[in-house]
Amino acid sequence: QVRLQESGPGLVKPSQTLSLTCTVSGDSFTTNYYSWSWSRQPPGKGLEWIGAMAFSGTTYYSPALKSRTSISRDTSKNQFTLQLNSVTSEDTAVYYCARDYTTWGQGTQVTVSS
Repeated sequence: QVRLQESGPGLVKPSQTLSLTCTVSGDSFTTNYYSWSWSRQPPGKGLEWIGAMAFSGTTYYSPALKSRTSISRDTSKNQFTLQLNSVTSEDTAVYYCARDYTTWGQGTQVTVSS
């Protein structure tokens, strides 16, 4: 059974870079043709798609966040990461990683505050 677990700092200061890791167990990036994605849900708002990485390694980003976002993977550790630069309070949200938008991690709260 595949499981995804997000991890990272719960508090980030404005203008800094947010880095989150999704650790995958029970599956591998190199054996299945899945996409792996990041989404977030700000307080009181709906789910917002951030970006995704296809099996091939090709990345896709939300146009609204593309200039500040990077998604990468470490196949040796079975992890993929999200980096979001120059954060503001608008980036405060619960962040989720997912496999093919059907299997989700539990989410991790990130607050941007000085």
